[in-house]
Amino acid sequence: MSSEEKMELEENLEGYKGKIRPVNTASLTWDKDLIFLGRTPRGFELDFDAEAQWGCIPTESLLLSVAGCLAIDVVSFVTKMKAKITKFKVDIAGERNPTPPQYYTKIDMVLHIAGENITPKKLDRAISLSQEKYCSVYHSLRKDLQVNVNYEIEEA
Repeated sequence: MSSEEKMELEENLEGYKGKIRPVNTASLTWDKDLIFLGRTPRGFELDFDAEAQWGCIPTESLLLSVAGCLAIDVVSFVTKMKAKITKFKVDIAGERNPTPPQYYTKIDMVLHIAGENITPKKLDRAISLSQEKYCSVYHSLRKDLQVNVNYEIEEA
């Protein structure tokens, strides 16, 4: 990627990254047993349930948050690199410490992507930008967490 392309990519990041609130507030309300209703600052709701019968377990939503943050970055960056994405999916696996606190020790992600003008060079750059600079979820986690991201470029 040329220095001119890098500057253009950086300038184009003002979009969704420029809309980040400096302080986020949310609420978590107990419903019953070990079931809680989370509400985001924008009013979206997510059910948490320790037994995963009525909602997700918090650590599952953490995996989705890491993958979601990286996915948003990758799609944004690759699109700005003049590629057209027709399919995108992330498979995520997280390994946890066996004893409390049962934090994630390792997260593996595989990006499945299809489209036009998608190259390993573009994906490597997009993943690198996300992990090194832009993914706020990733940068909010433990420093000893190992995160591996691989990809498969599929036929469009």
